[in-house]
Amino acid sequence: MPSKILDGKALAQLAEEDIKVSVSKLKEKGITPTLATILVGLDPASATYVKMKQNACARLGMDSIAVELSKDTTTEELLEAIEKLNADSNVHGILLQHPVPSQINERQCFDAISVEKDVDGVTCIGFGQMTMGENAFGSCTPAGIMRMLEHYEVEISGKNAVVVGRSPILGKPMAMMLLNKNATVTICHSRTANLQEHIQNADILVGAVGVPRLIQKDWIKNGAVVIDAGYHPAEKCGDIDLADIDSIASAHTPVPGGVGPMTINTLIFNTLLAAQKLI
Repeated sequence: MPSKILDGKALAQLAEEDIKVSVSKLKEKGITPTLATILVGLDPASATYVKMKQNACARLGMDSIAVELSKDTTTEELLEAIEKLNADSNVHGILLQHPVPSQINERQCFDAISVEKDVDGVTCIGFGQMTMGENAFGSCTPAGIMRMLEHYEVEISGKNAVVVGRSPILGKPMAMMLLNKNATVTICHSRTANLQEHIQNADILVGAVGVPRLIQKDWIKNGAVVIDAGYHPAEKCGDIDLADIDSIASAHTPVPGGVGPMTINTLIFNTLLAAQKLI
């Protein structure tokens, strides 16, 4: 049987229809969901990502506020900009685009974002609350993956899940979200010994390490669900070698068109949820 394609692009488009309806209902009550984006410096890739998020807001009837700061911005100046947005009752979500210039304490600035407005799931408090099963916004990429697994009815409970990567906004929250759904989770990373052996035991495999095609297809267990959260434009690939994956995996995400669209959609969805809490 061919591998089921976990089509994030199609799912995001489907979700947008529901989001549009919910946004319209909120606007009837005088509330327009609003996302504030903060871009520090002129990194072209970051500017593109922010523009995509702003375009998604416009497409769905939401508002966005663009805060653009110079590459010479200090930590104190960025903190001041964040505090203004925290205090603005018309702003429901705040996104600080990663990465920021090296002179800025990024973690301090992430953690300055109000938890109620942390729609990108980047604060330590939000991560802790999510991990403990409390109501908090999860990091958008892993949360988008979880929405995709739920939509395609992928069984998680009791399965062996292997997450390759331990970043604070992808690998670590991904592992905790899978654990909260009763998977048995192994977290691998750049210093993991015998990486291949761990991957061969995975019923659910998440590649989130940021290295092109690091994970070889002959490491993957027959029938595994394969989630590739990496994307490398120059190589036009993800973190997993997906060649002939159709004959190995029971289900998989394509690259591109799998995880990426669900990341942005989850950011927009979280902003809607934050606005709905005001009703």
